[in-house]
Amino acid sequence: MSKIRVLLADDHAILRQGVRALLNLADDIEVVGEAVDGSQAVEMARSLSPDVILMDIAMPGLGGLEATLEMKKEGLRSKILILSQYEDREYVRRLLKAGVAGYLLKKSAGAELANSIRAVARGGLVLDPEVARIAMEDAGPSAPAQADPYETLTDREKQVLKLVAEGLSNKDVAEVLGISVKTAMSHREKVMEKLQLHNRTELVRFAIKRGVIRVDP
Repeated sequence: MSKIRVLLADDHAILRQGVRALLNLADDIEVVGEAVDGSQAVEMARSLSPDVILMDIAMPGLGGLEATLEMKKEGLRSKILILSQYEDREYVRRLLKAGVAGYLLKKSAGAELANSIRAVARGGLVLDPEVARIAMEDAGPSAPAQADPYETLTDREKQVLKLVAEGLSNKDVAEVLGISVKTAMSHREKVMEKLQLHNRTELVRFAIKRGVIRVDP
């Protein structure tokens, strides 16, 4: 019986080591690679074609959401299972909309992680109970039907928004996304126009307020 091939994507080496040690106890799961950020996760997903990608959200460069959008756009076959310390409603809603196969919280994953990976590999949807509650609330009839300016952005523009909010220059954004500087500038201008922002300070405030980037205390 072939093993479930897993790629770990997290910028914390200690966490990756811990998850790898935990998964090594499972005879039917094999960790085939480790990525330190979203860009590397996309590259390794292309080259390794893992069955499941265990993905953190808050990573430098491309975060978990932005990397997920890129993989979905490219039609990569890997199932994406989010493993995060954050249970923010914005994160949950956007990642589920992006098509992830599961969302677990680091604080409660533990010994159930292997079973969650197995379920995702079989085509199931795995949600932490707290995340499931948030998802159900959003799906309910009482959920506010307010227009979200963030959702007017294309997937590429969402990636650019995060990178610019983190302080990357147009040249840096171009390098991370593999596009020309001119194209990066064009995407940045479109983001500012669609969100009706006038300078980088307003862009950063929007990104923090909407959970695109996080400033931990």
